[in-house]
Amino acid sequence: MQIYDVFNGDADGICALIQLRLAEPADTTLITGVKRDTALARRVPTDAPARVNILDISLDKNREAVDELLAAGCSVFYVDHHFPGEELPDSPNFTALINTQPTTCTSLLVDQYLGGRFHNWAIAAAFGDNLNAVGEALAAEAGLSSDQAEALKTLGVCINYNGYGASVEDLHFHPADVYRECVKFEDPLELINSAPGAWQQLRDGYEADMAQGQAAPVLSETASSLVVKLPDEAWARRVSGVLGNELANRNPGKACAIITGKADNTHLVSIRAPLNNRSGADEVARQFATGGGRKAAAGINSLPADQLDEFLSVFAAFWA
Repeated sequence: MQIYDVFNGDADGICALIQLRLAEPADTTLITGVKRDTALARRVPTDAPARVNILDISLDKNREAVDELLAAGCSVFYVDHHFPGEELPDSPNFTALINTQPTTCTSLLVDQYLGGRFHNWAIAAAFGDNLNAVGEALAAEAGLSSDQAEALKTLGVCINYNGYGASVEDLHFHPADVYRECVKFEDPLELINSAPGAWQQLRDGYEADMAQGQAAPVLSETASSLVVKLPDEAWARRVSGVLGNELANRNPGKACAIITGKADNTHLVSIRAPLNNRSGADEVARQFATGGGRKAAAGINSLPADQLDEFLSVFAAFWA
């Protein structure tokens, strides 16, 4: 039976699949894309029964496609931490590990499922998903040194950074290729120590893009919110998500948003809830047609220019 691995192209989705495939090697068809390309289940053919693993994308955004897969006789294993919708599919062929708490992520759910067999990959993913306190606590419990923890943080953040962009052409590497390179290592510290050229290129790209992003102009700021504006350029699209994380870390009492221009006169929006109240980002995003995400972090794929002022008002008011 054909196996399809469907996963988000960010650090969490990639590290979740790495753990699954290290535990159960298999020749599978990979379906992934940029981080915001989340309606991935519809790419799985329904002409024959198959085993389908879906990682780190919202069931709510993929429900119709999942129902079609189940109707076609497929078995679906779904692991995620985003809003799943009001109820899960009622089918014996559907198995789910879903937890929307803001202190977990898909890789941590897989880590628990596998009994911590590839724990360092889950730690790297937690850092990549900006769960820094969780990552630090897990690293300490695992007996990692501060240097090792910092190395996993850098790796997770850089893999996450690579997933952002309007299309795969914006990225340094296709997320499927990042997965293929990383799954060669049972421990991400081995990857870091071997210092492959691709890893160095990704790290250098992250540092260069972040330097530009940190100089971005402030569009709006209140006592409880901060919004910055980025131009319609590839580097800006790549850095938008990790810059949002960095701004949130620097301003733990504020909700932060990154508004990135697009060629079609719409905007890409990355939203981060305040670190001291990691909830509400998904509620704000879902008020707009192409919005979605999770409690702590969410986004809007295409915000029309004439809705920008409305977004700024909703965003500021929600956490006021």
